[in-house]
Amino acid sequence: MPELVALAVEQGPQLPGLIETIWRRGDAICILDPRWGKELSERALRALAPTRLLSHEGERGLTGGRGVEVGDAIVALTSGSTADPKAAILSHDAVTASAHLTSRALGAGVASHWLCCRPTAHIGGLSVITRSLIVGSRIDVIARPDVDVIDQGPDRGITHISLVATVLKHTKTDDYERVLLGGASAPEHKAANVVATYGMTETGSGVVYDGWPLDDVSVAIQDEDADGFGEILLASPTSLRGYRDGSHPFVSGPPSDYPWLRTGDLGRMGANGALEVRGRIADVIVSGGEKVFPADVERIIERLDSVREVAIWKRDDPEWGERVVAWIVPEGDGPSLDELRATVASSLAGYAAPRELVIVDVLPRSDLGKLSRRSLH
Repeated sequence: MPELVALAVEQGPQLPGLIETIWRRGDAICILDPRWGKELSERALRALAPTRLLSHEGERGLTGGRGVEVGDAIVALTSGSTADPKAAILSHDAVTASAHLTSRALGAGVASHWLCCRPTAHIGGLSVITRSLIVGSRIDVIARPDVDVIDQGPDRGITHISLVATVLKHTKTDDYERVLLGGASAPEHKAANVVATYGMTETGSGVVYDGWPLDDVSVAIQDEDADGFGEILLASPTSLRGYRDGSHPFVSGPPSDYPWLRTGDLGRMGANGALEVRGRIADVIVSGGEKVFPADVERIIERLDSVREVAIWKRDDPEWGERVVAWIVPEGDGPSLDELRATVASSLAGYAAPRELVIVDVLPRSDLGKLSRRSLH
């Protein structure tokens, strides 16, 4: 039975070669993040259940792990908000399909040169490496998003990069051929070379680019309301085989060549046929009977120069049921509540405007790096 090898090494230029070596011998890989503390590392190892560990001290066997099936390539932790992450199993067929579909959509091939600076413990970072290995393009891997390295990338021949919105806001990326933007909602106005992606660990990377599914990927909306919003379902050749605990997220849906995956995200098909994603179903705020989507409000507020980072969440309100609250990491003196309200009301609606402003030094995030709305108080 093939092994599952956990890589506990610093993220750097050696990582693609290590992954390729393990794949060539028929084993699968999972990535451990050196930033994790003891508690998260223990939870991650329970979910992943690797049989071997590769670290700077060498490679050794682990007790209590489980092997993988022939053809499995990656076991990756989901980045949901639950305390115990699940571990998604991605086959070589799924990873290969992801590499080719995304490369075709981005115009990236053997002549391309990627910069990987996102954490490879998450699929958004790891897929940059696996895409390059499969397609044969060049790749540089650095430990974290370094502003100077990113700004100077095109001068060193780097053509493609994957970033999150917070990093994009503080870097110069106009000279890249393509900037793949994942992990959060895209800014309201983005450069022509920026491609906003939608996907998740379970789909092996983004599978919807700027609202349009990649080739061979299908999108459906389940249980639509009067406005056309419902849960987003995805059917894709890039999807996981199942979770490490034996469960799976697949549901019935329209006829498709691939199983339908529940996303837990709310969305609808726009008038032009493109997918509109409104965020997690569980994150919808109902204020005065009106639905407010935090991601929509955040996208508007993020364009303010006085805002470095923003998170929208709710507090109980005796009059409105729930009131919209903005937690802001300021740039300089930061914005006023009146400024936030006017900005949101002019773009969305008055009921979506924050009724309270909280200034913070940092936004709470899970150990896997995802914004933790429910930790906002």
